[in-house]
Formats: sequence, structure tokens, C-alpha cells
Amino acid sequence: MPRLLISAGPTYEPIDAVRFIGNRSSGKLGSSLADRADELGWDVRLLLGPNAIEPSRKGVDVFRFTSCADLEAALAQHLAWADCLVMAAAVADYRPKACETDLCGKRRRVAGEMSLELESTPDLLKGCAEKARPDQLLVGFALEPAKELMESARRKLERKGIDLIVANPLETMDSDTIEAWLVGNADRGFDMVNTTEGAISKARFASWILKQLEPLVDQKLMVRASDA
Repeated sequence: MPRLLISAGPTYEPIDAVRFIGNRSSGKLGSSLADRADELGWDVRLLLGPNAIEPSRKGVDVFRFTSCADLEAALAQHLAWADCLVMAAAVADYRPKACETDLCGKRRRVAGEMSLELESTPDLLKGCAEKARPDQLLVGFALEPAKELMESARRKLERKGIDLIVANPLETMDSDTIEAWLVGNADRGFDMVNTTEGAISKARFASWILKQLEPLVDQKLMVRASDA
């Protein structure tokens, strides 16, 4: 069966040894996907962020990360193993610059204002696309306001150079349900737009998305077989 690598949950970008910049991602979607894939016999590795919900099935191999840098290292370690990468983690776009991060202690409160200088985090999915083999299926997520959803999804497909993107509205974050569109990159041979046709539970979504992905993973594996 296919080998599925999933990233899920938030990143926590440290300000000091105590404080961090984070987000509200729960990891529910990624863990639901990992559970369902394991039920179907897929070989699953889940890269799971801090304070995120664990999968329930023992067959899922879980590897924890905290920051964007941790996840970057985990992806470098596990990407070559995978037939399919589903990048569902909510990675911070910015983090405190190294010179602003005192990991040896806690910043003391002082009178007046405090400023933090932030730097962009690396684009982890784009980096995976640059390293991936032709026989690996790469799937990203676009979490955007509903009115910008499809336009943003198509821009992200082109910018990151991946095969597919799951476009879903902001309300999905930390929710038990998801309404999603699976958009393919026509330039990479996936000219498609499929939809859940309304909000469904994340457990049902896991079954839905795996049903969409399985024939596409098989299509990619045929590339490997023909090159062997």
C-alpha cells in the first residue's frame, strides 16, 4: 500500500524560553486523515505539531515537532520515504529573528513598549517540491477567506510547484467540520476541481480525500515502475 507522510498542527516560534508565536491549529484534520489511512492499510507517518490532537490508531507512526525549523528537519528526514506528502500543518509565516530570541531565559517585563523583529520562515512545501522525485504526489492546503479561496489556491499551486491543493475557508481552523475543494495543477497533469459539496466532519473528509488521492498516487507510482 502507499506510504503517506502527513504534517499537521501548529508551529510555535520561540520569543524566549517561555513565550512563543503560535496559531490555533488543532491538528484534527491531519490526525483524522492519518487514522483513516491506517484503517485502509496505508503506511502512515504523521509529523505532529505542539498541543495538537494525537491520532487514535496505534499503526500511525507519530513524530513530534515544535517550530518551523523542527518541521523542516523532519521533512528532510522523511520525505524520500513517502509516496505522497500531505502538508496540512499550519506553519508560521514569520518568527522572531535569532538576535531577538533569548532561549537562555525569560524576558523580563519593563515599563513602556517592547518590539520584536520578525523574519520570514522558509517555504517548506516549496522546498519539498524542489527536492521531490517525479513519482511523489505533493498536496498542500490553502486556508483563506471564502471570497479569495479559489484564486489563492491557484496562485499557491503555481508558486509552490505542487500537484494538488486543498482549498478551505478560514472557519475550518479549530473546527470539527471542513468544506473543501481539491484543485489540481494542470501544468503537472492534474486538471481537476473536486468539492465536498458542503461542510462535512473531518473524519468524513479524511475518507473523501483519500478516495481522491489513491488513484493519483497509483498514477505517480506507474512513473516509478516505468523508470525501473
